[in-house]
Amino acid sequence: MSDTHSHLDQKVFEHFAECDEIWHAGDFGNMELVRQLEAFKPLRGVYGNIDGADIRAAMPLDLRFECAGVAVFMTHIGGYPGRYEPRVRKILQADPPRNGLFISGHSHILKIMPDPQLGFLHINPGACGHEGWHKVKTLVRFTLEEGLIRDLQIIEIGSRGIQGGKEKMG
Repeated sequence: MSDTHSHLDQKVFEHFAECDEIWHAGDFGNMELVRQLEAFKPLRGVYGNIDGADIRAAMPLDLRFECAGVAVFMTHIGGYPGRYEPRVRKILQADPPRNGLFISGHSHILKIMPDPQLGFLHINPGACGHEGWHKVKTLVRFTLEEGLIRDLQIIEIGSRGIQGGKEKMG
């Protein structure tokens, strides 16, 4: 998941009930949201450009780890195959997560695409908060097992709060 911008849709708990961990690709919005996710499941995440000092103290800019034999690299502003952000391009070219995952957020645009040149799958889960230009809130769920990525699902959790072409104001 990514780009919650201080809004945690309760459907997240339903869709991630069977998951072992939650991964958040930045722009949490507030520490209360971080605490809610941590209380629900083990959380891995990175801070995003809107996150304050408290979240930046709790989450790194970049996160590398291995899960079930799959190498993972996560950052908030990363781009996508053929259009990586310059800082991230250098990192990926020097040490790509071969046969693994590169996960980023920021664009609010759901993208899942392979990078055949560097040898990994890129996932941007879109955005699941109300802020931004996306029309539908999205999540991505998948299984990692014995070095394989499988059962990848795109989950739509509703509109971001637009009615009649205008943002719904609370």
